[in-house]
Amino acid sequence: MARISDADIARVREATDLVAVVQDVAPLKPKGRDLWCCCPFHQEKTPSMKVDPSTQLWHCFGCGEGGDVFGFVMKSEDLSFPEAVRLLADRAHIDIVEEEGRGPRTTQNQKLRLKEVCRETAEFYHGQLMRNPAPEAADARNYLAGRGFKTPVAKRWMLGFAPGRGALVRHLTSKGFSGEEMTLANVALPGRDGRLRDRFFNRIMFPIFDASGDCIAFGGRVVGKGEPKYLNSQETPLFHKSKVLYGLDKAKASMAASGVAIVVEGYTDVISLAEAGIANVVATLGTALTAQHIRLLSRHASKQIIYLFDGDEAGQRASDRALGFIDSSMTPEAGRTKTELAAVTLPDNLDPAEFVAAKGADALRQLLAQAKPLLEYGIDRKLARVDLRNTNARMQAMVEAINLLAPIKDSILAKHYAVEIAGRTQVREEDALQLLAKLTPPRRYEARDEVSAPAPSGDGPVYEEVPAGEEGYGAPDGAVTLGFREAASRGEMNRLRFERDFLGVLAQNPAASAPYLEAMAAVRWHAPFNEAVAFALVDQLYRNPAIDAAALVRAVEQQVPRAGAMLSAQTVPEGRTAEEHLAFAMEELQIGDMEDSLAEMRMAFQSAAFTDEQRREAFASITALNQTINQRKAAHSRSIPVG
Repeated sequence: MARISDADIARVREATDLVAVVQDVAPLKPKGRDLWCCCPFHQEKTPSMKVDPSTQLWHCFGCGEGGDVFGFVMKSEDLSFPEAVRLLADRAHIDIVEEEGRGPRTTQNQKLRLKEVCRETAEFYHGQLMRNPAPEAADARNYLAGRGFKTPVAKRWMLGFAPGRGALVRHLTSKGFSGEEMTLANVALPGRDGRLRDRFFNRIMFPIFDASGDCIAFGGRVVGKGEPKYLNSQETPLFHKSKVLYGLDKAKASMAASGVAIVVEGYTDVISLAEAGIANVVATLGTALTAQHIRLLSRHASKQIIYLFDGDEAGQRASDRALGFIDSSMTPEAGRTKTELAAVTLPDNLDPAEFVAAKGADALRQLLAQAKPLLEYGIDRKLARVDLRNTNARMQAMVEAINLLAPIKDSILAKHYAVEIAGRTQVREEDALQLLAKLTPPRRYEARDEVSAPAPSGDGPVYEEVPAGEEGYGAPDGAVTLGFREAASRGEMNRLRFERDFLGVLAQNPAASAPYLEAMAAVRWHAPFNEAVAFALVDQLYRNPAIDAAALVRAVEQQVPRAGAMLSAQTVPEGRTAEEHLAFAMEELQIGDMEDSLAEMRMAFQSAAFTDEQRREAFASITALNQTINQRKAAHSRSIPVG
């Protein structure tokens, strides 16, 4: 793809005032050194979004979104980064030159070439399934036939078989594709000896197509026994799992005609339903359903998006996690942007393919017609789990059901459901409404941006790589749970707050960062997400010590998706300089690291087998470190506390 140069991006940034861009969408009012407005990305009555004219960063404390001016335009206009740059360039009357990428960047020509690799790979795998006489290929054909996927179905969905043993690499090489192209497309990997090997071996192959019908990735199910049962392509320049839905290329016409999209677990569920005449069905690809998926589906399905959950235990866990997608977009106040999310669970522990095979497509259509709005579905699940004749259980279920309303607490719909919950749990309506009023809407950071769709199980594709957790980033602050909520210890929450605080203030004040770059590399970050952000900040600041705050946040966001939301949230308290704040926070982190080391040393001292000499040395080390900690704590307590 022709790319926009860094110099042109900088020109557009310099010519664009974030305040003016936001002002076009929402009126701003001064408060302190910042400007505030009601966030345009969720329903609210009081302003929770700040715009900092000095750093050119914005952040909403209600929904957790934030970043630079490009991020604001991407969010408000639903654009990609290059599209946002082009829009702002037009606004500023700046001519930008889009040039072919160099080095590791993937150009449009390269992407077209990678699509050719995937297309040729899909055709090769399909030919292997249809014609390979090997016993393994015969086993693959027998498995598919047993699922009802005989030759016509295999042809319609381009199903295939991966023999492995370098067969694909040899085939693609004969077609003129390079090893680099095969690796970038993730259909081949370098072996220990440096030679390319096929990524997929002895697997039934499901090609993954984008919405335009171009093959961009693959999922493979092992034939017989083996782990992982399902293996998907890793992320590539073509394939981003949070933006792709299996079967969308075939389902979008039916979605447009019916206005309804159905989301299921895996490849075979999609194929089974589509072959039974229920064509408006898609599946996520071994990951959570994201806000990007919802926006994508909403473009094709104007009326409703239905989660179809398996009836087994895994499906029920998935349905609980899906309740995290409850937000203001479901309320009448959302107007034209309202998204109708609904859910239904299959009976008798069946998955969609089994249900259709046993009871037919008409029975499934009838079940889908009974799908309930996600809020109602969630409330029913909370109340159905307990014996409502038991007072304690009934009160706990009432609190859990009311908590589901936290993201929409100020809406008419929330009050309606609170009254309904009161009636079903035999409490006074006034008490339920009072509890509703006390709820604090969750802060929707990355952990809330991806909410589980039906969990992969059985035929659901599972990624071989498990993304690092993002503990400590955007944990919800305030659902009222009256003792039913599990939370991290106060000390750990405090530690994570200092990590976020330090990183955000440093990103907003890059000129003050020099004394801390080495120390940041030595910090024992408790949240993997925070660690990734810290190393990205250090990387960017070493490359460009003169970088400004907005450019720094954008650069880190490109390395660590969603970092901008965290980095834009922090504020230096009144009466304190950024330098003072950073010094205090870093001292807090370093003392915390020493306390962690002391705890580890004490544990080793108690459990390890020492000689007398080793025990004396270990005890002396523990004593010395303890004294150092106490001295630094005493000095630290005399400095300005973080407010």
